[in-house]
Amino acid sequence: MEPKEKSFLTPEEYLEIERKAEYKSEYYNGEMFAMSGASRKHNLICTNIAGELRNQLKKKSCEVYMGDMRVKVSTTGLYTYPDLVVVCGSPKFEDKEVDTLLNPILIIEVLSESTEAYDRGEKFAQYRSLSSLQEYVLISQDHYHIEKYIKQKDIQLQSIQSNDLKESYSNLFSGWFLTEEIKQENSIELVSIQCSLKLAEVYDKVTFEK
Repeated sequence: MEPKEKSFLTPEEYLEIERKAEYKSEYYNGEMFAMSGASRKHNLICTNIAGELRNQLKKKSCEVYMGDMRVKVSTTGLYTYPDLVVVCGSPKFEDKEVDTLLNPILIIEVLSESTEAYDRGEKFAQYRSLSSLQEYVLISQDHYHIEKYIKQKDIQLQSIQSNDLKESYSNLFSGWFLTEEIKQENSIELVSIQCSLKLAEVYDKVTFEK
């Protein structure tokens, strides 16, 4: 990310500027960071995923947002624009503008050369502080490869009925568990929203350089 300016901005000042701006910027620690444009492959992958999730979530109380839905990580003050976001139940927003989501259950980022290190590192570290977040998915745009991080405490404890047992075992299931898939004919399961993504559909019409 490239900083637009060095002067310190409050979150309120950022939102006032951002809501009038022609181009999107993230915000963190008093600074705005301009977001670069996306490649053809990036756009195709995002559109493919959004279409697949929309079809699978039609009869569920979940909503899929692509690209333009701003997410706030309340614990750190980061305002960002994930490539895709899913919220289930009642979405919570920062204010009456209804353009800054506070409680995503699933976040998906399509990796690029300029953002991969950030998406894997600092950004994921901040996302992990979202109490609502249960899954984080990273999609390569250069080859068949999907990585899924699942929050163990939330997912594993769903199968335990006793509240006493949940409290006793809660520390055993903390952390994030990684699974990945690289075969075009296979799928990856999104447990938090009870959906699946076929790699063949995710990468439909996407061509890779030899």
